[in-house]
Amino acid sequence: MKMDAPASGPAIGPATIAPSMATALMLRVAQGDAAAFTALVHHLERPAQALAWRTLMDRAAAEDVCQQAFLKLWTQGHRFDPARGTAEAWFRRILVNLCLDRRRAIRPVQAIDDGFDIADPAPDPEAQAIAADRQARVDMAMARLNPRQRLALSLFHGEGLSMAEIATRMETTPKAIEGLLGRARNELRTMMNETSL
Repeated sequence: MKMDAPASGPAIGPATIAPSMATALMLRVAQGDAAAFTALVHHLERPAQALAWRTLMDRAAAEDVCQQAFLKLWTQGHRFDPARGTAEAWFRRILVNLCLDRRRAIRPVQAIDDGFDIADPAPDPEAQAIAADRQARVDMAMARLNPRQRLALSLFHGEGLSMAEIATRMETTPKAIEGLLGRARNELRTMMNETSL
């Protein structure tokens, strides 16, 4: 991870930093000291990465959260209060809160094995075969009906026309269409029963 602020002030190397100096460095960061910030990042970076990785179990997410935490350390350094604890503890709280936010934002993914238990909405082969056989028997029976009965059934069930609309097309009365449809259904039912025997 590389988190650099604009260079200013004397350079401080990571070798000169002891944990007891972190609070003093944090007070300098709060005043905008970029060199102190760089030194503090070097001091906190490795334990921050380890903590974030143990929390998130994802290296890229851990690096991202550490980057956010160091950005907060730089931009919100004025909030640090040495009377309430060490710089390390203050930074750790920031990091843990960001890790928890990231964990909450991750939506659980259903295991791929669970998908095998989901039923296919399409009919199974047996149901498809039964439906195909029934349709073939209906087609054969329809072919045996007289043309007027076949036309009336097709217009009523196939196209969804009303009896009045069918009567207009077939140049007859709705009452006659009602009788025609009744006879056609009875004959169709009889023929279907014969073919199923």
